[in-house]
Amino acid sequence: MHRRTTETATPRTAPSPRTPPRRPARRTAAPFGAALCAVTTLTLLGTAALPAAANAPAAAPRSVSAHAQSPAAAPIVTRDDHPRSEALRAALAGLPDDEATAAVVLAGGRDGRFEGSAGVRDIRSGRESLADGRIRAGSLTKVVNASVVLQLAAEDRLSLDSTVQELLPGLLTDAFTHPVTVRNLLNHTSGIQAGAGLNGPWEEQYAHRFDRLPVAEVVRTAVAKGPAFAPGEQQQYLNINYTLLALIVEKVTGRPFEAEATRRVLGPLGMRASYFPGDEVGIRGAHNRGYQLVDGVHVDVTRWRMTDRWAAGDLVSSPADLERLLVGVFTGAAVPRTQLEEMFTVPDIDGATMSAGLERFDLGDGKVVWGKSGARPGYNAGIAATRDLSRTVVYGVTGTTAKESGGPVAARFGIPAFGLAERPARRATGRPVRPVRPVAPRAAAHPVRRPVPAQTPHRSAPGTRPGAAP
Repeated sequence: MHRRTTETATPRTAPSPRTPPRRPARRTAAPFGAALCAVTTLTLLGTAALPAAANAPAAAPRSVSAHAQSPAAAPIVTRDDHPRSEALRAALAGLPDDEATAAVVLAGGRDGRFEGSAGVRDIRSGRESLADGRIRAGSLTKVVNASVVLQLAAEDRLSLDSTVQELLPGLLTDAFTHPVTVRNLLNHTSGIQAGAGLNGPWEEQYAHRFDRLPVAEVVRTAVAKGPAFAPGEQQQYLNINYTLLALIVEKVTGRPFEAEATRRVLGPLGMRASYFPGDEVGIRGAHNRGYQLVDGVHVDVTRWRMTDRWAAGDLVSSPADLERLLVGVFTGAAVPRTQLEEMFTVPDIDGATMSAGLERFDLGDGKVVWGKSGARPGYNAGIAATRDLSRTVVYGVTGTTAKESGGPVAARFGIPAFGLAERPARRATGRPVRPVRPVAPRAAAHPVRRPVPAQTPHRSAPGTRPGAAP
């Protein structure tokens, strides 16, 4: 096991200091693609390998008194003129349940709009859930990362054909005999393997939820494995690609990745609730608490250090901000239109679905949707839309098996917006969820659909800062 380090997030405008080496990016997002998988064929994300000893003591799961039960309540809908409103209401019905304790769905486009939420803010109190509380956005961070890189390409600060060997000299070993381009990193065709990351049985991850894994270590262990395949030959979704992109951003701009992402994307798009947590364990401001369902008991996983994700998956955001990101990207407000084509271009490789920051979903009958999903313990998020924005959806969910069930979550809360054959209406029985017991959690099943990667966070370009990958 590799040990992680701890960090504390600073305000969005003041990115967290680089002092402590940052996070490895590992992936475990339950995808919108996976969701679409349930209705057509889609999947996303992965999981990672994790370090050992935690700096902060690994406390036992938070306990909730047995009387604190949270019966389901009717969804709260503030906009309801969308053609799929009935299906979206059905998706929200019955919360909290064994799949999620709260959810927010925002669906839009040319035909109307739906805004709804359901569930509870926390199981202990049973308070009504927040419709725009902050959530962990997971791999939706990659959409921001790709936008920054494509902006730099538009400014001729770098070329998508530039190589890692040129931009980060000495990083890749002699085993990498073929040039790895920026474009290869963006569309996950680099061949670079996953490095050290958060992985293993759930109870082990929980015990080390406050650890830190330096980005330098993630990069070092990834590079040490050598290439899995020649660049451009295959597509393998791994966080390490976006960790290296962030190091390139820092090398080219001379600024922390968080600062560049905030200046170039979050700020201009008005994403005021969004920030990069750095070493912080909690979520700032108002938010619904996240839980992992373990043996029928909800274990609170809201507080979790995200250093293992960094620029590939540590963004904290809100449903409204994620909708701003979706619209900003698709309309060219976040990325100049020439470079924007990279986000809607899938490499000509058998089975490839991912572009620069997004994923393509073929729903049949000529209908194509582009989007991205993300997952961190206790939280699922997703954005998707038709290219012309005639139909859009954003969801933020406190999923109870977030890292494993991205597909089902997307199928329940995202797919219905596009008029597909969604799952049967959710049970609205109001069955209360059981409170958390003060017992050590056991491993939960991990149905992984793709290779699980590990990733590196921290931003120093190799050779330029303490803790940078050699």
